[in-house]
Parts: sequence; structure tokens; C-alpha cells
Amino acid sequence: MSGETAGGPEPERPEKKELSGGLKLLIEAGPLLAFFLVNAKWGIFAGTAVYMVTAAIAMAASWWLIRRVAIMPIIALVFVLAFGGLTIWLHDDTFIKIKVTLINALFGALLLGGLAFGRAWLKLIMGEAIDMDDAGWRKLTLRWGLFFFFLAGLNEIVWRSVSTDAWVNFKVFGLLPLTFVFAIAQTPLMQRHMIHKPGETSGD
Repeated sequence: MSGETAGGPEPERPEKKELSGGLKLLIEAGPLLAFFLVNAKWGIFAGTAVYMVTAAIAMAASWWLIRRVAIMPIIALVFVLAFGGLTIWLHDDTFIKIKVTLINALFGALLLGGLAFGRAWLKLIMGEAIDMDDAGWRKLTLRWGLFFFFLAGLNEIVWRSVSTDAWVNFKVFGLLPLTFVFAIAQTPLMQRHMIHKPGETSGD
């Protein structure tokens, strides 16, 4: 026996490391920026190869810095490697284009499908960082699920309507800012459903 009693103080859990804002942005947006720059200089197939490599490096860097990686970036990396590999192997840029449609549709299906069975999957992904009530998680999950389907449909319209270079511009400078704006727009909902610990104020 260690001499500790069952009623003694619980050992403090080590605080989880978090990426700084600038570093997180670099890891998330860096591969896309590299994809854009290489595509502009050498074309979609070289851009896709660089995108695959830099996405894998970004994932490894995130793991090395904080020793964990969320499930959604892992799934996204698998899609990048799979559809990027098909793009290069078959020399057909359709695969890297529909990758965006399929990954967003998958995320939307997972979130909305989870809700249908009473599961708010976003809580499992973000619950350690955000303390909201169950109603808030359900609403946020619904909104993100619908948004992912919106992105999937929008990508289908764009890649079938414009040139490859124009689609790359849309992917880098359209989808990313659109997702960022949508995330910021969810702040009022999150604040309304935030659970405040004793001694904390709501900020109203």
C-alpha cells in the first residue's frame, strides 16, 4: 500500500498542452497555402503531391508538440493521402476535387447521423475544451452537420463549373474563410449554453 487513503486528495491531472493561435493556424492552413503556391507554379499534380506531404508533416508536428491529434484531422489526412494518391497515379485531378465533397459529406453524415441516435459527436471532440449543456451540444452539432453538407454541395457546384486553377483558389481562399466565419458565428449560441462553474459570471 502506498499509505494514501481513499478519501485523500486526488492527484492533479497534468494540464493538456494547446497549440498557440498562430501555430495552430500555420499547421491547419500551411498545407493549403503550399498547395496553392505549388499549383500556381507547377500545376495541380505537383500541388497535390506537396499537399499530401505537407499535410502529413503538419499532423506529425501537431502530435510532436501536444502529443494528441483530434479524430477529424486524422480522417481528413486519410482522405488527402487516398484521393491525392489516386490523382497522381491516374493523372486525373477529379479525385482531389471530389475529395472535398466526400470528406465534408462524411463529416455531415456522422454528425447528423449521431444526432438521430441521440449522440452529439461534437461533444466527444470538443467537450474537454468547451463546457456546454446538452441542448447546446445538440444545436451546435446540428448546425455543423448542415454546414458540412452545404460545403459538400458548394464544392460540387464550383469544381464542375470553373477551371482547375479557379477551383484551387476557391478551396484555399473560399472554403477556409467561409468555415472560419461560420465558426465565429456560433459564438452566441455557445455562450448561451455555457455551463458556468460556481464563482464564475456569465459575462452578461
